Amino acid sequence: MPRLSSQLLAWYNKNKRTLPWRGHSDAYAVWVSEIMLQQTRVETVIPYFEKWMKIFPTVRVLAEASERDVLNAWEGLGYYSRARNLHKAAKMIVKEYKGQLPRDLDVLIRLPGIGRYTVGALASIAFGMDEPALDGNLKRVYSRLFDMSEPVDSSEGEMILWKIAKDNLPKGYAGDFNQALMDLGAAICVPKRPRCLICPLMKTCKARINGTQEQRPVKSPKKEIPHRMHAAGVIIKSRRVLLVQRPLKGLLGGMWEFPNGRVSGDPAKGVVKALETGYSLKVQKKEAMSIIQHTYTHFKLTAHVFRCELLSESKGENLKWVSLKKLEDYPMGKVDRQIANAIVQRNGT
Repeated sequence: MPRLSSQLLAWYNKNKRTLPWRGHSDAYAVWVSEIMLQQTRVETVIPYFEKWMKIFPTVRVLAEASERDVLNAWEGLGYYSRARNLHKAAKMIVKEYKGQLPRDLDVLIRLPGIGRYTVGALASIAFGMDEPALDGNLKRVYSRLFDMSEPVDSSEGEMILWKIAKDNLPKGYAGDFNQALMDLGAAICVPKRPRCLICPLMKTCKARINGTQEQRPVKSPKKEIPHRMHAAGVIIKSRRVLLVQRPLKGLLGGMWEFPNGRVSGDPAKGVVKALETGYSLKVQKKEAMSIIQHTYTHFKLTAHVFRCELLSESKGENLKWVSLKKLEDYPMGKVDRQIANAIVQRNGT
């Protein structure tokens, strides 16, 4: 076994984290955890994973669930397409593979939401196959170990990293090796100020030897994130509030929100026009309720929230009157959940 992998595995055997999905006999649990961990910290994922496995303990239970229940269980974890893809893939697995995750990697990668990294993680951790994996943590670790000057988020950088991952994979120990790299990246080879002095690979890390560990990984220049301003209307009648369901595709697909629209200039004037243009709702603005700031992956949002009075009904198919007591049953993004919580608190339900 190469020196790098033997040193890393020795460290891992003594220091590996205790995580609820580790050592799980069911590949389904590993799959759920890997999808949840995409772009999300372990500490955040743990309670969501435990809750999810209680609600949807098997692929079949997940496949039979409603999309609303799936999105409700995911609410707050973000990147909701992950939940929708899990749901779609579960249905396919039940229908086409008798409820078992396929071990054929060419088949596995065709399932919704499963890419090259997830295939590698599932193959090595759940199925014991000798397959490399490469997520953000592993990219950072490898870029330092081999002192990569190419941007890790470029096509050339990706090719180099996958070759490194494959070439350094210890046969028969791929699952532990990939998880060891994940733990090393989380505990020692952290994004800023890596803890090199306690790293088991300090003497073999080329970036440490060359003094470039703080400059690795190299990333392509970030584009400036645009800012958007929205105005949302809270319309309450007979202890019911008007919600709208977002389109199934795109940002927050299938989630529920308060009628809103993009505005420029004075949002107090813009909210009336936005609701009429977007939903054929004729409203009168009554009072300002709050201003909410939120940052998504590709833009920053400022949402101005107003209490509005409905002047004429709209029969939009995505609009729905919901009892204030049942607002928590409707999955929402963080901005709209803040609005919902404020309404419930304000109206004493």
